[in-house]
Amino acid sequence: MTTVADAIVQRLDDWGVERIFGYAGDGIDPLLAAVARSGGAVELVTARHEEMAAFMATGHAKYSGRVGVCLTTQGPGAIHLLNGLYDAKLDRTPVVAIVGQVASTALGTGYLQEVDLPVLLKDVCAQYLQTVTTPEQLPAVLDNALRTAIATSSPTCVIVPHDVQQATAAEPEQAHGVVVTSPAVSRGVTVPPDDDLDRAARLLAAGERVVVLAGRGAGGATRQVLDVVERLGAGLVTSLLGKSLFDEGLPVHGGVLGHLGTTASADLLGRCDTLLIVGSNDPWTEFYPPLGQARTVQVDVAARNLGAKYPVEAPLAGDAAATLDALLTRLPQRSGPWRGEVTAAVDAWRRIAAERVAAPAEPLNPQLVLHELSAQLPADAQVAVDVGSVTYWYARHLRLPPGVPAHLSSTLASMGSAMPYGIAAKLLHPDRPVVALAGDGATLMNGINELVTVADRWRDWADPRFVLLVLDNGDLAEVTWEQREMEGDPRFDVSQDVPAFPYAGYAQLLGLASVRVSRPQDVADAWRTALSADRPCVVQAVVDRDTPLLPPRAPAAQVARMRRGLAQEPVPDNALGQLDAQRAGELADDPTGLSAEHEA
Repeated sequence: MTTVADAIVQRLDDWGVERIFGYAGDGIDPLLAAVARSGGAVELVTARHEEMAAFMATGHAKYSGRVGVCLTTQGPGAIHLLNGLYDAKLDRTPVVAIVGQVASTALGTGYLQEVDLPVLLKDVCAQYLQTVTTPEQLPAVLDNALRTAIATSSPTCVIVPHDVQQATAAEPEQAHGVVVTSPAVSRGVTVPPDDDLDRAARLLAAGERVVVLAGRGAGGATRQVLDVVERLGAGLVTSLLGKSLFDEGLPVHGGVLGHLGTTASADLLGRCDTLLIVGSNDPWTEFYPPLGQARTVQVDVAARNLGAKYPVEAPLAGDAAATLDALLTRLPQRSGPWRGEVTAAVDAWRRIAAERVAAPAEPLNPQLVLHELSAQLPADAQVAVDVGSVTYWYARHLRLPPGVPAHLSSTLASMGSAMPYGIAAKLLHPDRPVVALAGDGATLMNGINELVTVADRWRDWADPRFVLLVLDNGDLAEVTWEQREMEGDPRFDVSQDVPAFPYAGYAQLLGLASVRVSRPQDVADAWRTALSADRPCVVQAVVDRDTPLLPPRAPAAQVARMRRGLAQEPVPDNALGQLDAQRAGELADDPTGLSAEHEA
């Protein structure tokens, strides 16, 4: 007998789903048995927590470009999925959640683990959420969930009560009230109308100081973006999600924009008279050009993103590569003094970055740790980044080899994403090394649990290298600096202290390799050791929590708030010294004069 649970597994296989990420529970026992009966047609990857399973599904979708699928039981299992699903929603990532439910005969009775799942999940899975109530309904519902997730780049959900999973699968039937569907989906290539392209080309051609801001939506259009930059003599900056798309060694690449970005990005956006946004909906709106300064063209495949973060004069709804190809034929070859200003701003940032990397710290400068990885990172690596101060150092100081993907929880900015993302990347390409970058707060939140998953699976990988960097400073550093910067308040020790934990020793306990580093002269060797190990490795870098998270070209009032917060702390001297040194470095190396304007 083929059950509905068997039909679900078979339909996932028909869609090309290779693995699902989940955690067992009695509400999905029939589904688990069906996966076992499938003989490996669809692999079940078990996380240590349902939240991590949802993050793994999101990570799988981001690294693969295909839909991710997670599986969990009713009640608490479904509740635990929410954070990972919201990560998918906010970063526009296709994920399908398959969730068990108590028997349909018990619904509405206050049964054990009964939760109103449609109400629970209706916001995060707003594009498609359906409960399967009959076997005949199953194929169409599952097809629609997968098709909608792919078409809308969002999470969807299929809820299957326990008794429906057990029921006999229905044969396809063309009858009234029965909808027969197929596992089919396709994406079209959209190009804006000629009139829109002509208007955008005229606007860009009239600009004298053009900057291109590229985000994740520029993936697949890197050549076209660089061609536009060259054609217009423009500067290039990226969103955090667009960082991995372009070689940051280019002389016109100003790096990442925003609070965690570079002085070059701030300078270029602060000076441009024309802005071309390609595939970016970056929320750091205060770092865009001042209102009224720049005329703007925006290219985005999602029309609802056009003009959503900054006033746009020439919106272009279309595929990034096809739209830019059509635009390039309309653009003149430009040259002028702006290109010199662009390269000067980029050179200035590189000098500032080098000074920050070389700055003394106690015991170790975290910026140096990420900088040294740039020279060691394998060309075929995959990178996963957590949320916290490590995100700043990644954005500013890690230069990714061309083609190396890097992903993180961006819009939701949820701690604890690096390890499940890294595991998803490793399972997708077990022959490639993975480097996961995290702080001690995120690692203690859930990373040490998923390190158990790594320890359980690594012997099956063609390339055993999986490196977890833990920046160990005993502090929730990003929030600590936000308390000072945004509020002018001192560090609140009870809220910010991270308990001491032997990360390197824990790795050894699991049978993994480890390196503990606390001296600048040992950092390069630590990376070499980790990346040549014959098994996964934890790098515990004991770093200075007083290294400031100073936003680029911070206005004087913002710096004053930081100083006010630091002045109220018992031992602020080290932090004050580093803050003042970084501020002085930006003021001294400012080819645009923007810092002087901020000071005024």
